[in-house]
Amino acid sequence: MPLNNPTRTAPVTTADKIFEQMQHAIVEGKIPAGSKISEPELAKQYQVSRSTLREALNRLEKCHLVERKANIGSRVVDCTIQGLLELYITREALEGMACRQAALNITNDEIVDMQAMLQRHSQSPALQDGVSYYQEQGDLDFHYKVILASHNQQLINLICGQLYHLVRMYRCQFGMNSPRATRAFDEHSHIIQAIADRDGELAEILMRRHIAASRINIESKILKIK
Repeated sequence: MPLNNPTRTAPVTTADKIFEQMQHAIVEGKIPAGSKISEPELAKQYQVSRSTLREALNRLEKCHLVERKANIGSRVVDCTIQGLLELYITREALEGMACRQAALNITNDEIVDMQAMLQRHSQSPALQDGVSYYQEQGDLDFHYKVILASHNQQLINLICGQLYHLVRMYRCQFGMNSPRATRAFDEHSHIIQAIADRDGELAEILMRRHIAASRINIESKILKIK
């Protein structure tokens, strides 16, 4: 029986489509972090009813991209140092475990697929120039593929269902353009090799170090902006 994939549900209803559009806009910074959400304005912008918009906002809140506060209303979450630390410490533990599980449970076909994905990444002109390492979400995202390869539904639900898009928000807005681009790609390659070698202990250690280095990189960028 295939594992459920909580981030890849095809949009069916209007609320699904609005949720997906707003999700992309928030993650990529088109709807700014920390900005107040005006339901009348957004309903007009997306040409939907207020009830449909609220349904989409409820789902964005569950993804931790939107927060609601008494007497204030809804806001896009802000990218703060404290939020970064909490998210990346949690991510380091969970993705480290997912990496260990992937080394145990990944199929040979998945290994080939992940190696092919990294090969495609290596052809990016921006990465070859050492400027940025941008990955599309879902099946083109290294971290996403590792998590699914764990074949552990609880980890998939926790990371992909609850944290994935918030992580992408930090990564897209602060981590993609980086002097670490080439090094991050090399770290991905070493992690994949450890998984392919079925070395769960090494795979977990490498993933933890990789995420810790990413956190330090993004933290320094936020401090410069603040």
